[in-house]
Amino acid sequence: MALPVVGAQPPAASRRSRFGRTLTARAVLVTCAVALVSVLVTAIVAVPLAIRGAERRDQEALAAQARLAAEVLRTRLDRGRTADEERLIQQLRAQDIDAYLIRRGAVDRPGLPPRVVQRIEQGRNVSVRRPVNGRRALVEGRALPGGNGVVLSRASGTGLWRQVLLSLWLPLLAGLAAGVVAGLLLARWLAGPIRAAATAATRLRAGDRTIRVPVEPPDEVADLAEALNGLAAALATSEGRQREFLLSVSHELRTPLTAIRGYAEALADGVIDADGTAGTGRTVLAEAQHLDRLIGDLLALARLEAADFPLEPVPVDLARLAVDAEATWSGRCMAVGVPFRVETPGGPVPVYTDPGRIRQVVDGLLENALRVVPPGAPVVLAVRAAGADPAAGGVLEVRDGGPGFTDDDLAVAFERGALHQRYRGVRKVGSGLGLALAAGLVRRLGGEIVAGHAPEGGAAFTVRLPGDPYQTRTSA
Repeated sequence: MALPVVGAQPPAASRRSRFGRTLTARAVLVTCAVALVSVLVTAIVAVPLAIRGAERRDQEALAAQARLAAEVLRTRLDRGRTADEERLIQQLRAQDIDAYLIRRGAVDRPGLPPRVVQRIEQGRNVSVRRPVNGRRALVEGRALPGGNGVVLSRASGTGLWRQVLLSLWLPLLAGLAAGVVAGLLLARWLAGPIRAAATAATRLRAGDRTIRVPVEPPDEVADLAEALNGLAAALATSEGRQREFLLSVSHELRTPLTAIRGYAEALADGVIDADGTAGTGRTVLAEAQHLDRLIGDLLALARLEAADFPLEPVPVDLARLAVDAEATWSGRCMAVGVPFRVETPGGPVPVYTDPGRIRQVVDGLLENALRVVPPGAPVVLAVRAAGADPAAGGVLEVRDGGPGFTDDDLAVAFERGALHQRYRGVRKVGSGLGLALAAGLVRRLGGEIVAGHAPEGGAAFTVRLPGDPYQTRTSA
């Protein structure tokens, strides 16, 4: 039985199936929440306003009825309770209105606040909200001559909340539904391009480098699409160069292996006699050394980006390093008819670098030059200070009189295998690793390297190295 992998991420399908984890669900939830808050705020603000408006209308309607009742009873209140009064009171009660008749300052039944009765007795009309029989009510009173009057009251808010809510629930529900619809539309508008980008990324992960994402607004989504399209193009270019590099390296590895295998088979079959054994051994040794250098370059390139790549920078005199290199390379160049020249300023050129690594860079550049330069053409190792200040660092140049580079070559000179692929079968080429290794070493040493055209007619490689930081502190 297979055990689950600890810390493994759930598949994308299962993540999308969880409610609230997708952008669509979250957009809908957020818009619904906003719509719900808006509805609640609207209700909190609108309902009291609607109730006050309804109460105001009820007060005005009650005032009109109070005026009408006062006109009807103006001449009847002094005659005692009549049938007309009873009919009027019954009609008002049918409308949830209580009627109080005041004769000569005395109310016909209890319940009214004394203040209201007193004001009617004084001949003043009343339009207030007061407790009547223990309930808050709208009160409208009309004074008549002789201390008489009619007071009508209706319980305040009776059914108002229900009426207002019944009138508002449909608009509020419509607002909530509009929020849900807006959330769905917004989610589709936002999530569509993101899903397309996710699909493209999945296909990129699967190895499809032809996929492209449509560049559409908004700007953030367009930036994401352009980034993915750029990534796809960069991956396609990088993988193409990697394939070419691996093909060229495999060819370079196969060449010495083929020679070693051929001579080994010849020795095993007895084809080579005793007199030719020493020469065969030297040939096998040379091919093995070539193979060893190639493998060493590959390992060094692989380790260059590692954080623990060993570097031991110390103060170094570039002029002295050039003189030491001359002792090694002058004999090799002379053996193939190539003049070798060292140019120094006549004094020390202090830099702060790893002497072993920078000598590796110099040897690699000289090896590259000696491989392509024809007999009689020069190879030059030049050293100079980067500035008048001794702490400014130094510049090291390797120039040759070989075929040189085109301007297009200069742009890719330090890419692994680029020039090897371009000139294989046209002129002598190495493994395609030397210049890339030199550039990587210089960058790790804190310097910079550029390729250009040499006055001798061939290629020129200029290495600028930093100065001694201790020299800077001392001069300061």
